[in-house]
Amino acid sequence: MQLVQVQDSAGAREFINVNVDILGGLPGYIRPLDKDIEEVFDPKKNKAFRHGEAARWILKDDEGRRLGRIAAFVNKRYKTKGDEFPVGGIGFFDCTNNQDAADRLFDVARHWLLQRGMGAMDGPINFGERDSWWGLVSEGFHEPLYRMNFNAPYYQALFENYGFKVFFEQICFGMDPKKPFSKKLMDRHAFIASDPAYRAAHISKKNLDLYAGYFTEVYNKAWAGHGGMKQMKLDQVKQLFKQMKPFMEERLIWFTYHNDIPIAMFANIPDLNQWFKYLNGKFGLLQKLKFLWLVKTKKNKKFTGLVFGVVPEYQGKGIDSYLIAETGKMVLILPYTEYEMQWVGDFNPKMINLIRNMADTYPSRKLRTYRYIFDRTIEFKRHPIF
Repeated sequence: MQLVQVQDSAGAREFINVNVDILGGLPGYIRPLDKDIEEVFDPKKNKAFRHGEAARWILKDDEGRRLGRIAAFVNKRYKTKGDEFPVGGIGFFDCTNNQDAADRLFDVARHWLLQRGMGAMDGPINFGERDSWWGLVSEGFHEPLYRMNFNAPYYQALFENYGFKVFFEQICFGMDPKKPFSKKLMDRHAFIASDPAYRAAHISKKNLDLYAGYFTEVYNKAWAGHGGMKQMKLDQVKQLFKQMKPFMEERLIWFTYHNDIPIAMFANIPDLNQWFKYLNGKFGLLQKLKFLWLVKTKKNKKFTGLVFGVVPEYQGKGIDSYLIAETGKMVLILPYTEYEMQWVGDFNPKMINLIRNMADTYPSRKLRTYRYIFDRTIEFKRHPIF
């Protein structure tokens, strides 16, 4: 076996093709957009390079056949409360069902991280935000949501046989959006709805800059600082909304207001993978035109949650139930029949309990974030509970 470090555009293309070689024939596989992977490793596109660096390798057998791939990252801003040593990351791991091959990939990443002063490696994670390419699927090997990892079931053994331990579990929840909510949730909704100071409404595409401001305000109050989440800037959110506009369903993005001040938001979008799976990873001009055609002509029955948040001073008052129920009323008249939320870490039991109590939800899939401590004499500790 031979390891080849990615050094040029040809190597970058081959790095992408390893994923297709190994997983392309599995049921549920949707090829990620090539551009989404390339942007992770492009210093001009990925702001994480301001605070770190990344490297990639491809593993081949003696005949040149691709056996696997891995990336390693150092990011000075990647920290978990309680860490006693700097932690690096690995991600974009793919491998044939061969422990020796997996060990070679893990070893090269570990040695690279050791040379940069890291004391452990977490993976598979993203070189950037946690909303993309984070975690190893351990249950629910069906079609992934957009920018969500997908892997073969045997990957779990490759990680654990090497010595990785579960740092935290990531749980996605699904539900039938046409089913009624629980009585408890509807009672809490009725209590808030009886107060005229509160109202909820979905956004309008005609005034996206206004809602970008609301989004920024609520997000930074409700989420920034939790689990490594960073503050979002208004210009960043405006750009995000601009990118989302062609496929954005305005009736799926809601805010709750108290005396006309935004205090909570529930942002959902159609699952883009239900359209992207027809593009075979490409997103050039022709594919963009095809995508717009698919959005207009091919019904998408699945939507997914991006962000749910209530500003701290209004938490625990029933605002969450009120917002969920108001959104649910609109979903009843929309064509969506499947809903899956992005993952919630098991270190956030309050959010998990809220989701379980709000309706007839079920774990739709589970992923795992693993940690490997380089000094094997140090006691392993799981992610602290919020």
